[in-house]
Amino acid sequence: MPKTAFLFPGQGSQFAGMGKTLYETSEAARAVFDAADAALGFPLSQLCFSGPEEELKKTENTQPALLTVSVAAYAALASQGHRPDFVAGHSLGEYSALVAAGALPFGDAVRIVRKRGQYMQAAVPQGVGAMAALLKLPEGKLDEILTAAAEGEVVTAANLNSPDQIVIAGHAGAVARAMDLAKAAGAKRAIALPVSAPFHCPLMRPAQEQLRADLDAALFAELQMPLVNNWQAKLISTGSEAREGLYQQVPNPVRWVESMRLLIAEGVTQWVEVGAGAVLTGLLRNIDSGQSCQKFGEASDAVHLS
Repeated sequence: MPKTAFLFPGQGSQFAGMGKTLYETSEAARAVFDAADAALGFPLSQLCFSGPEEELKKTENTQPALLTVSVAAYAALASQGHRPDFVAGHSLGEYSALVAAGALPFGDAVRIVRKRGQYMQAAVPQGVGAMAALLKLPEGKLDEILTAAAEGEVVTAANLNSPDQIVIAGHAGAVARAMDLAKAAGAKRAIALPVSAPFHCPLMRPAQEQLRADLDAALFAELQMPLVNNWQAKLISTGSEAREGLYQQVPNPVRWVESMRLLIAEGVTQWVEVGAGAVLTGLLRNIDSGQSCQKFGEASDAVHLS
């Protein structure tokens, strides 16, 4: 039997209108949106469906909104009898994957990720940090570029997304220097990202420590299917591993290339990106051109699994 992995997107995939058709057509998805509104005490669903974009872009709103759309999409798929052999999520998407795997109740997850967004936003004052995408940087150049660019500040790999895309994060000055050095070293492009905080770098340690109490208070169960975590790019199956992975991912890089290659080695040949956008579909194609990913985030998306 072919093996299937469901992939759950992270921040950057959001758009006003996401999930609306799921709400309108799937009873299972509608229940998730209603549960999110109840858990947070405000109409998050309307923010997903109607925006405004400026409110949706705020990290404290983006994170629970994307989680809710992904879990609603998963609920719709599950109601049709679809179940993956493995799950993985990119950054914030790891929470969606853990809800899908039965390891974390949705109500706990949506409350935690709203706080996670608030903690991340507060960890670094606006303008102090930055992130940038380095495209087609020649292999073996990254470490020397980051070392040379630091000059006493922080700049590290944040997302190891694909062979052609590495995202870096840290102090704004150090990130700018790394972008210049990357272009000089042969990178095709270095693009500053429009983000509100430098995610997945050591500047996020204050957010990590604040998040600890919320993670400790949540009830984590054993996973119903294995998950590849961001922190170690490792298959996990226990609630304690899940909790520790969410804690450790905050200041550490998302090891997405390794995660996808691990799933390929495990025999996965069917892939579904569950939630808003198609970012992970593009990354998978870049990691291994022999793989193709279906997408399910709107009622018009159809998933065909063997």
